[in-house]
Parts: sequence; C-alpha cells; structure tokens
Amino acid sequence: MKVIITKNYDDLSKEAFKVMKDVLDEKGNAVLGLATGSSPEGLYAQMVEDHKKNGTSYQDVVTYNLDEYVGIDRNDPQSYYTFMNDHLFKDIDINPENTHVPYGDTAEDAKKYDDAVKGVDIQLLGIGRNGHIGFNEPGTPFDERTHIVELTESTRDANKRFFDNDINKVPTKAISQGIGTVMDAKKVLLIANGADKADAVKAMIEGPVDVNCPASVLQNHPDCVVIIDEAAASKLSQ
Repeated sequence: MKVIITKNYDDLSKEAFKVMKDVLDEKGNAVLGLATGSSPEGLYAQMVEDHKKNGTSYQDVVTYNLDEYVGIDRNDPQSYYTFMNDHLFKDIDINPENTHVPYGDTAEDAKKYDDAVKGVDIQLLGIGRNGHIGFNEPGTPFDERTHIVELTESTRDANKRFFDNDINKVPTKAISQGIGTVMDAKKVLLIANGADKADAVKAMIEGPVDVNCPASVLQNHPDCVVIIDEAAASKLSQ
C-alpha cells in the first residue's frame, strides 16, 4: 500500500488524476472502476479539463461503477447514474454503451452485474466514516461479490445531506460490488479527505486486516495507492 499525503483537497485531486492518467496513457481501452460521492468530484473535474484541453479520448474506455441506491429512479437527481453523467460522462467523449452503473434489487440483478465486471485496470474508491468501501459495511466478508446491502444508520446519516438533510429520505438499501469484486481490480486508488475520515483512514492503514474495517483489506492488495489530505491523515502515527 502506497500512501500519499497532500496539503489539501485540490492537491489530492491533482495527485489522483496523475495516477488515473498513467493508466489511461498506458491503455487506450482501459477498464475503469468508478465511484461516487464528494471525494472524487475534484478528480472527475481534472479528467474533464484534461479531455477538453489535451484531447485525451475515452472513446474506447469502459467503466463500471461501484454501487447504486435501491428503489431510486435512474433519472433521480440523487441517483449515482445521474451523478456520473453530471460530473463526468456528459463532458467527455465516452460511448454511453460503455458506461455501466448497477441497477436492481434482487440477488439475480447483483450476480448479473458481478458477472459483467471483468478486467478492471484501476478501481477508484472512497472510504466511509465507518471504514466501508462501496456500500460494503463493517462485517461484510472479504470474499463477498456484488450484492444487495442494508445500509447502516451511520451511512444513511452521512448521506442525508444529499436528501434535504432528512435521513428518512435516504434509501435503506443499495446494490454494491462486493469486496471480492473490488479486490479483483489490477490497481486500486483510494482517496479520502477531511478530518471526519481520519479514524477510518487510521484503521485502514495501521489497524489489523479485519472485517470491522472493510477498507483494511486493501493492505492485502498488490497495487494499492491511497491519497489523503492532511486532515484525513491527522491520526496516523507516522
């Protein structure tokens, strides 16, 4: 696990873009595993800017997103399908048929998506305050594949800011790639910013590999880059 600490969020986003760009430069038809939430917004802005200024093409790139809420329309402003279109896809030359966001509410839907996710060259991740990656909450087995998840109250509370600050409006379930699916990626890039992520970051990097902190499994990945700002790194011992 390679850890890079940056001064602030802007620098974090620039460093993350360097890692992503290396993959894109090396392989024009790269398979990208993508994530949503506030953490990757700066990275996606960097990707859009690079595409517009330098002509980096995504025509042959394929993407698979980590997760999506269950019971939310794809065109809902808070769906992750909408998020990806708003923050990245609409501003680059990617073929919409090459973009994939999970959808559904059954084990069959989850297995179909899991079967489709193959050959991911780089998987982008954030980390939840309780150490979750994707929507894999504490206690999720490390070999879990794409599945339907009951969201914890802490995760729903963290996401209520997107739903008029009302936890009752936050969906209670999600469809998410499993930890086993994530670990299949050739490279993992995890980004985290802010003091509210400091405990989770410390557990991920310095704690034991334990299902109580799902992100700790990344200690076992052969090529994992963690980029965090000083606030998120504030509780690390070194």
